Amino acid sequence: MLWFEGRLVEGATVPFDLSDRGLTLGDGVFDTALCLGGRIAFEAEHVTRLVAAAAHLGFAVPRPTVETAMRALAGACPQAAIRTTLTRGTGPRGLAPPPDPRPSLWASAAPLRPGTAFAPLSLLPVETRRNETSVCSRLKTLGYLDAVLAARDAAQAGFDEALFLNTRGAVACAGTGNLFALKGECLVTPPLRDGALDGIMRSRILLHAAECGLRVEETAQPLSAYADADAVVLTNSLRLIAPVSAIGIWNIPSVDHPVVARLTQAVRRDVTGACGVSGIP
Repeated sequence: MLWFEGRLVEGATVPFDLSDRGLTLGDGVFDTALCLGGRIAFEAEHVTRLVAAAAHLGFAVPRPTVETAMRALAGACPQAAIRTTLTRGTGPRGLAPPPDPRPSLWASAAPLRPGTAFAPLSLLPVETRRNETSVCSRLKTLGYLDAVLAARDAAQAGFDEALFLNTRGAVACAGTGNLFALKGECLVTPPLRDGALDGIMRSRILLHAAECGLRVEETAQPLSAYADADAVVLTNSLRLIAPVSAIGIWNIPSVDHPVVARLTQAVRRDVTGACGVSGIP
């Protein structure tokens, strides 16, 4: 189901202006959120990030417009993954943004895949590098082809996800999530300046670290530091927190680690409280 131009639309097809810069240039941003019980987990954080990302690109979208789209889909599809997309809108040929942009907004709801949340996964380090010097590394822009191709390579090699290093050889992120490595009582994660997205679930884990007896270090680390960690987890808004069972040839004992279990329980409480549900599929 879609929300487009102020109304819900059955199916996945609507009339679309082929001169939209989101289509021709990838000039836009998007957000993916978890909806359970007709409510969006961490709605305010998702809306804030999406509106701020559009502003960073130089066009404005009213917050209530984004909220209306997301809530309309949540009401119609009470258990779904909701993707909200913003583009700068149409424009003449060329790269220069139009002086008076008229942004386009649409949102879609897709069924949740049962068992996605909290499921362990394996990561394949890929040769493609995350460009930490680009503003796009810190925004969810529409230009996602590096992640698309990396995901294909990971799947073909028998892995669940891709892992990106940045141009300096430090761990940056997974194809669709943030990474954390547990070393004793320290939780290490790449700083945003290393090409990591400021993920919604990343912020939740940073918030819960202290109550789980952990100190946090946002610091650049080579791949070997994650391969040798006591545990590694991936976070995003649909997987929530996923224990990493392997990185390339290295097995990681994350699944049964007690600290991972405590962080998982904290995230469960967050999501069930935000959505008013008793369980997460």
